[in-house]
Amino acid sequence: MSAPTPRPGILDIAPYVGGESKLAGVSRVIKLSSNEGALGPSPKALQAYQAAASDIHRYPDGHAVALRASIGKAYGLDPARIVCGCGSDELLQLLVRAYAGPGDEVLHSRHAFIIYSISALSCGATPVAADEVDLTASVDNLLAKVSERTKLVFLTNPNNPTGTYLPAAEVKRLRDGLPPHVLLVVDAAYAEYVERNDYTPGVELVDGGDNVVMTRTFSKAYALGGMRVGWAYCPPVIADVLNRIRGPFSVSGAALAAAQAAMEDEDYLALVKRHNDYWLPWLSDQLAALGLTVVPSTANFLLVRFPEVPGKSAADADAALRKQGIIVRRVASYDLPDCLRITIGRDDEMQAVVAALTDFVGGK
Repeated sequence: MSAPTPRPGILDIAPYVGGESKLAGVSRVIKLSSNEGALGPSPKALQAYQAAASDIHRYPDGHAVALRASIGKAYGLDPARIVCGCGSDELLQLLVRAYAGPGDEVLHSRHAFIIYSISALSCGATPVAADEVDLTASVDNLLAKVSERTKLVFLTNPNNPTGTYLPAAEVKRLRDGLPPHVLLVVDAAYAEYVERNDYTPGVELVDGGDNVVMTRTFSKAYALGGMRVGWAYCPPVIADVLNRIRGPFSVSGAALAAAQAAMEDEDYLALVKRHNDYWLPWLSDQLAALGLTVVPSTANFLLVRFPEVPGKSAADADAALRKQGIIVRRVASYDLPDCLRITIGRDDEMQAVVAALTDFVGGK
C-alpha cells in the first residue's frame, strides 16, 4: 500500500521553525528569539480580549469591518482596500497562491524572511534570491534577477533578520523598475519601530498603481503574536482577489476585538516605541563595546555577528546564553551561520543578556 502522494516539491520544503520558548530544567526563561513586543499588549487589548469570551460560540465577522475601519481611520486609508488575515503570514501566502504557480519565479533578497521561499515552493513556483549589499536589500541586484518568469517580488522593509531598511526613494526605484505585471509586496511588519525621516511603509506606492501591496502585522509592536492578526493595504483589484480566496473566518472574534483596541490605544504604542528607542541603541552600544559586530537596526532586534573561532562562535554563544536561561535566535537557516538575532526585551532582560555575553566574551 502507498500513501497519497503530495504534489512535486512539497517534500523539498524545510518546515518553518519558530523561536523557542522553553528550556529543559529552566524555570524562568528569558525569550528573545521571536521579536515579540517587550512590554506585552495594551491593557485595553487585554480587556477587549477578555470581554469577547462570552461570544466565542459565535462566528467572527468574516469581513473584519470594525477592525478595518479602525485601521483606515488611524492611517487615512480606504477600509475597502484593507484585507485582514490570520497574521500577515497568511496574506503573504495567499498572494503567492494567487499570482504564482509552476514555472513562475518569486524574488526576494538573500537574507529575507524565509516564509517567502516556503510559500513559493508550496505553490510549485521557484524562489529566487538576489544578493544583498552590506546585509541590505539591493535594488540593482533585485532588478537584475527579474526575468520573464518573475511574478512577485518581496521586500521586507525593515528586513528580518538583519534589521536594515531601504529608504522610500529606493523602494520607489524598485517599483518603477519592475514590469507592470510583476507584483511588489512590501512587508512592513516592523514599520512602527522605524525612526528615519527617509522611510515610509509603502502606502504611497500602493496608491500610485495596481502592482504594489503593503502588509502589516499586530504581532510585533502591538504584541499580539498569539492572536494572529495581520492586514494588507492593496489596490482594489488585488483586494478583490484576496477576498475571493481567503478563509471566511480566518481571524477569530477575540483577535479582532483585541487588535481593534490595540490599534486605537495610541498612547500605549507611543510607550512601546519609547522603550525600543532607548534599549535598541543601548544594547547595540553594549555589545559593540564587547568587540562584537552589531548590524545597525531600525526594528526591535539586533543581528550580532560572532567570530568563527572555536569556543567563541555564534553557536557557542547561543549555548552559553541557554545555560543562563536566555533564548535568542540562531539564523543559520537565513545563510547567516555566524550570527545571532536578539530581540529587544524588558529592562532586566537586556541587562541579563549583556551580563551573560560579557562573561562569554571574557571567558577562556
